[in-house]
Amino acid sequence: MTAGAKVEVLLATYNGARFLPALLDSLERQEHGHVAVTIRDDGSDDGTLPILDAFGRRTGARLLMVGAAGRRGANGNFFALLDAANCASDYVAFADQDDVWLPAKLGRAVAALARLPADRPALYCGRLAIVDRDLHRHGLTPLPARGPSFANALVENIATGCTMLLNRAALRLLRRGWPEAAIAHDWWCYLVVAAFGRIVYDPEPAILYRQHGENAIGVGASPLARLMGKVRRQLGGGSGDALARQGEAFRRIHGPYLAAAERAMLDAFLDSRGHLVDRLRFASAGLVYRQAALDDWAFRLLYLMGRI
Repeated sequence: MTAGAKVEVLLATYNGARFLPALLDSLERQEHGHVAVTIRDDGSDDGTLPILDAFGRRTGARLLMVGAAGRRGANGNFFALLDAANCASDYVAFADQDDVWLPAKLGRAVAALARLPADRPALYCGRLAIVDRDLHRHGLTPLPARGPSFANALVENIATGCTMLLNRAALRLLRRGWPEAAIAHDWWCYLVVAAFGRIVYDPEPAILYRQHGENAIGVGASPLARLMGKVRRQLGGGSGDALARQGEAFRRIHGPYLAAAERAMLDAFLDSRGHLVDRLRFASAGLVYRQAALDDWAFRLLYLMGRI
């Protein structure tokens, strides 16, 4: 089944002309066969469109072009791609315009999900090799020491979109509804599939994750830098509220379908925020967690302070 599995790559683009050719070339070099590419451009006004047009003519990729009036931003662009994905595809994968995929990336992901029941939602994700704009390696993203789970997905994202592969059951689940507030499309997918299905995390990196200073979302160069970045975002600009808004959107769309334990966890996280005693009780209960110990303690402190 793995060799003949149909994979649809969903690529969201916006003013990505500088690095896009390298990504497209790496898509063409995938060792897994039966790959189709669907691209939605979010109103680019640089040299992106001619690059996409040439790629489409060469490969048969499906191009969904919108002008500036139809611009939806990074999250909306990917959610629109999920809506447009072919229901006959066995799997769908996300692609970012500035990365480079190693040749075995899709084959490795398909092999991992093919071991699981096809009728249960499943999401594959994995580690990243961090590179600079010239593809010089600077290390690897950390492994999730405590593993993926719904308890983790409520408060942290460990599933980077460009590493993801979703099976058909996960696609159907996600199409139940789109959030009015999501921190990131990949975090939303991790949260939803963790609640109802299976997450597979691959410790072997299969993608060069280019950090060039203009990424929509990036990673810090060290564990301390990543932690301090999270803390700064949550101390200012309403980022803590964003976590709650994402949780509320999840409860509205998926809450009625949750198992009792997951529903109780979600309700406790969202409904304990209003009063100090409730926040103290929730923060000390350990119902949810982040992967790194320092990050976990920072979350508990911020929650207790009412900043999350």
